[in-house]
Amino acid sequence: MRLKDKYYKEIAPQLKEKFGYKNIFEVPRLEKVVINVGFGRHAKEKEYIESVVNNLMRISGQKPILTKARKSISSFKIRQGMTIGAAVTLRKERMFDFLEKLINVTFPRVRDFRGISEKSVDKNGNLNIGFKEHLPFPEIKSDEVDRIHGLSVCITTNAKNREEGLELFRLMGFPFKKK
Repeated sequence: MRLKDKYYKEIAPQLKEKFGYKNIFEVPRLEKVVINVGFGRHAKEKEYIESVVNNLMRISGQKPILTKARKSISSFKIRQGMTIGAAVTLRKERMFDFLEKLINVTFPRVRDFRGISEKSVDKNGNLNIGFKEHLPFPEIKSDEVDRIHGLSVCITTNAKNREEGLELFRLMGFPFKKK
């Protein structure tokens, strides 16, 4: 069953019943997924930036935007307007497709994966996951990779508090650590 169909047919009614909502529109839902990569010390290397942008395009299915520094920071050798990262925002169909792939394919491929910590869910019910390397994603072929980079995935919901967000992610099938 597709994740979007599962959300509307199973997860939303369960959340409505558990938290006692009167209206289906009160039920927490996913708003967007942001995939972000910071270039760090490689910010001046054109071929590194191109490879990261190419990898993000493969992983997400859409072209990333390059993020620029807002302020100059001399201790990090950053100038205002300098390209320091790349980000992709996914919504609607692409968001559900990406999350389905993340849960069913990517997490099982992560080396030494024991589950996501419940502390990754913030007080507003959003989930932040960091990957040390981009290799677990199925679109990336390990023999074509010249440099490994990390990335972060931020899943934003409209949940009112942490408990609602945590329950939404549990019902969607995110693998949380056992206490």
